[in-house]
Amino acid sequence: MPAKGKYFFNENDDCRISDPLYEKYRYTSQQHPLLLLLLFIAIIFWTTLIIIFFVTDEAHYHLAFIIAVCAALVIFAVMYLLLCIESLFRRWLTLFGVMIWICFLIIGYVSLFEKENDYQLWEQVPFFLFIIFTVYTMLPFGMRGAVIISVLSALSHIIVLSIMVSMTSQENKESILFQLLANAVIFLCGNLMGAFHKRQMQVASWDLYRYTLKCIQVRMKLKIEKRQQENLLLSILPAHISMEMKLAIIERLKETNDNRQMHDNNFHSLYVKRHQNVSILYADIVGFTRLASDCSPKELVVMLNELFGKFDQIAKENECMRIKILGDCYYCVSGLPVSLPVHARNCVKMGLDMCEAIKQVREATGVDINMRVGIHSGNVLCGVIGLRKWQYDVWSHDVSLANRMESAGVPGRVHITEATLNHLGKAYEVEEGNGHLRDPYLESMNIKTYLVVDPRSKQCVSNNHLPKTRVNDGLKMRASVRMTRYLESWGAARPFAHLNHRESVSSDSSSSQGRRRKEIPLCSTGHQRTSDRNSSQKGRIEEDIYDEMMSTIEGLSSTNPWCGKSDDFCGFSLIFAEPGLEKEYRTIPILKLKSYFACASFVFLCIFLIQMFIMPKTAKLGISFGIVAVIIVLILFVCFAEKCMKCCSEQRPFLHHLCAISEKVETMPLLRLPLAVIAIGALLIIAIFNLPFGNTTQSCVEETYYAYCCILGFIACSVFLQMSFELKVLLLSIAVTVYLIIFNTLQHKNLSFYGNSTRLFTKEPRIMTNLYLVLFYITLVLLAKQIDYYCRLDCLWKNKFKKEHEQFETMENVNRLLLENVLPAHVAAYFIGEKRNEDWYHQSYDCVCVMFASVPDFKVFYTECDVNKEGLECLRLLNEIIADFDELLLKPKFSGVEKIKTIGSTYMAAAGLSVTPGQENNQDKERQHAHIGIMVEYGIALMSKLDGINRHSFNNFRLRIGINHGPVIAGVIGARKPQYDIWGNTVNVASRMESTGELGKIQVTEETSKILQELGYSCECRGLINVKGKGELRTYFVCTETAKFQGMGLN
Repeated sequence: MPAKGKYFFNENDDCRISDPLYEKYRYTSQQHPLLLLLLFIAIIFWTTLIIIFFVTDEAHYHLAFIIAVCAALVIFAVMYLLLCIESLFRRWLTLFGVMIWICFLIIGYVSLFEKENDYQLWEQVPFFLFIIFTVYTMLPFGMRGAVIISVLSALSHIIVLSIMVSMTSQENKESILFQLLANAVIFLCGNLMGAFHKRQMQVASWDLYRYTLKCIQVRMKLKIEKRQQENLLLSILPAHISMEMKLAIIERLKETNDNRQMHDNNFHSLYVKRHQNVSILYADIVGFTRLASDCSPKELVVMLNELFGKFDQIAKENECMRIKILGDCYYCVSGLPVSLPVHARNCVKMGLDMCEAIKQVREATGVDINMRVGIHSGNVLCGVIGLRKWQYDVWSHDVSLANRMESAGVPGRVHITEATLNHLGKAYEVEEGNGHLRDPYLESMNIKTYLVVDPRSKQCVSNNHLPKTRVNDGLKMRASVRMTRYLESWGAARPFAHLNHRESVSSDSSSSQGRRRKEIPLCSTGHQRTSDRNSSQKGRIEEDIYDEMMSTIEGLSSTNPWCGKSDDFCGFSLIFAEPGLEKEYRTIPILKLKSYFACASFVFLCIFLIQMFIMPKTAKLGISFGIVAVIIVLILFVCFAEKCMKCCSEQRPFLHHLCAISEKVETMPLLRLPLAVIAIGALLIIAIFNLPFGNTTQSCVEETYYAYCCILGFIACSVFLQMSFELKVLLLSIAVTVYLIIFNTLQHKNLSFYGNSTRLFTKEPRIMTNLYLVLFYITLVLLAKQIDYYCRLDCLWKNKFKKEHEQFETMENVNRLLLENVLPAHVAAYFIGEKRNEDWYHQSYDCVCVMFASVPDFKVFYTECDVNKEGLECLRLLNEIIADFDELLLKPKFSGVEKIKTIGSTYMAAAGLSVTPGQENNQDKERQHAHIGIMVEYGIALMSKLDGINRHSFNNFRLRIGINHGPVIAGVIGARKPQYDIWGNTVNVASRMESTGELGKIQVTEETSKILQELGYSCECRGLINVKGKGELRTYFVCTETAKFQGMGLN
């Protein structure tokens, strides 16, 4: 078996025609069917010879001939059966070819030497021409072997006959010389036309092989892309909603390509569904904010990923679906997308497991952190809103209540409502939660709460993972370092790691070794291990391509132009089943068309030389050839006008028009077809035009050479390889009919020449002329049919390659859109492309502007009743608000603003994340802080957009916006649902600026207001306000009316 690694190549790869896979492909697609075709033709021809022999001759006079023909018939029949039954005879193909050639030669020479002292120079010339032409076109030889065998065949005929005729014939030496020269010209023409035919077929076969391989490569890549797309989409959204959104993305891409209206209605698509009887869990890591302030960027990202990776694992074990990560807050739902009767037990069990996991971390590292969990059971609306940065989310009053349960909970305990307790039955012991004492909302709603008793707490066995001494030793390290080192031992998967491990594209069975497409590799660990895995993954892709190629080759062997069994073609006619493809095939450019006309010109020259050597030199002969020569020269001039113009120093206007026509010869069917008909028709007519009709004075020698000229005319027609098959059949059929009528109505000068009863029929010119005309006609028609099949196959594969390449590009675009909906573009580049990085993504920035914009009135607007489909119509309006906010990001002015996420009706965005860290200080102050002004402009644009929505929906929503700037840490966390987020004091303060702000105003910190005033904005001091966790801060409101005018200058 050949090395499979050769077949994964690109445009620039050095692919050799000697590749074993290509050899098998060429054998299956060309050599095998053509050899069968030749054997079929030969068997029919030998059978015809035997029938004619027994009808016209007496067997005992010509035993050698009949034995040779019968032996050849048996040999060919056996070969035909062997090739039909067993395809393993490929290794014997060259031997078969040599045997066929030897059999042909033996039959030819037996026919010549059947009777002593009866040799004519014109004898068996068409038969040897047939041998020469089929050696090139149908026998499985390389170009060098075909040239050697054909030249040997031609020389042997010329040398042997010249010797025998010179010894026995009484003809003058000049006549013998001219006949030998005519024979040499015929064989030369056959060799050159056969070599041209073979070369064109070799090139076509190689091109078709490359296209077939490319098509299969793209198909493999397309399967990988689909798998990657599914994994990527499932990393963002649950399966029950992802496919609907993927179809929407593809439709949107089609609409973009067709320049159609993006939205056919007034509303954006809403992908939200209602689910009943679910349990919602909110969990918050107490003490994490203090711990995070001591972390380096990498430590923070690793810590969060390890913690949330562990929580994802716990969620999976307890049949819960993680919804979102908000800073150090984690929330999930049980009972989605399939309803579960034990959803409350699942959530409680998960909450207890999370508390236990954090307890283990605390005991192992000595870091003072804890877990606070709140759970409530009820109904939710779940899905995706907005156009960018999709994140699966849940909404309902029950979700809000679960959030309150977490904030009013107790560290290290699971806090549940009475609704959840009712679903638990007696699965867990509980005690009074007294949540109403810690949260006024719970008190106002009269919500009774409970704390679940962990069964493990009753066990007095210590389950510390590390000995006490080790903890004490580790206390010398920073808390963040101890946390990071301990959490890394959990071995949580890295973001997008699951996208590396793809199953084999040829089967659905899972594999421990994933594979990865070279062009879109994603994150993995360890450079050496990555290199080894890359090579093994690439090797497996190559194996898949090899297997697919072998399957295609087997398909080619079972599909051929004679059986008509194909989904792509309609019966024997081979017309494409797809009408559009048939039209494309008929109008496809023929790049080698000019060389066809050059070959036809050479055939014309050969016919001229033959008739000059053999025929009487009459005025009719000269005039007729002169007219055809002018026609041929004009056609050549039209074809090669462009090259002629380069040689011509004088540029005339008509030459420019001629060049324009010349360029269209290969591409314009209405131009090339008439030229081809004229050229071929002229050759077929001139071949027999000078044959005297009704004249009994012409010799049989002249008549036979006119027949040979007709056969050369047939060959000239066949070299127009890519021309319409129907046109070639029509021209050949008309020509052979006319020729047979003419040659069978002629009266011969020497009638006794045909009357010799002891003479073998192969020496009778009229019989053999009819036989050879029909033989070449049938051979060339069948060969043209096979070539038409190759051309159609080439067109079909190119069309398939084009379609699959378009699908491949669509998949890449979908993946790009999906990835951009998870990560900012500069972060996506970190994970994909040639310059990919295979480590955690974490980045610290010195100056990022963070904005929180909320619609507080939406909480009042949101109601759950039958009129609004239990809140669904309220979410539709929120979807319109968020989608319109997202569309603002498409404006070039806001290209530096990055949407981070939405939290309920709150929109979070940041500016300054695309700046390369460390380069902020290289800019002047105004440019360094320009993104802060842009963020203010974006906030004003959001207000203006919301005003427009209010006018159309008859509402009075107002935004409350908080903005702050400063250092942040950015990173990607979460293995199964990777999420880009930013952390830091800047983010917390920006959130407080929003929550303590006022409707219709933008609140900023004192530091941010100073920068805005330097940029030309007017800010109004609000005074000191109490900010949770920060004490009293002096804040400012941005004067939005002033900012609108400032924005024009900033833009």
